[in-house]
Amino acid sequence: VQLQASGGGLVQPGGSLRLSCAASGSIFDITYMGWYRQASGKQRELVARITAGASIKYADFVRGRFTISRDNARYTVYLQMNSLKPDDTAVYYCNVLSDSRLYWGQGTQVTVSS
Repeated sequence: VQLQASGGGLVQPGGSLRLSCAASGSIFDITYMGWYRQASGKQRELVARITAGASIKYADFVRGRFTISRDNARYTVYLQMNSLKPDDTAVYYCNVLSDSRLYWGQGTQVTVSS
């Protein structure tokens, strides 16, 4: 399974970005797709996760600002990020739990700065 993430970039505080992550390859029985992030010098942390049944979990620090969604037919997960803050600056990684195996994408840089 390969994951290709895109949509990162530089944005001013208060701005928006939309991340996409498409899964390809031998995909079976997806349990969930999700987004994590890792800021410089910090541990990787959960941002949001969505199950096959559309159950969603958000980290407290993004609730109300970020929205996760998925296109099951395209094996793609999205992360709409609004009201971005400098603290949201990080490399964002997508992952998928498929057939009891966890796969990670290559990461996309999000920088929030004026």
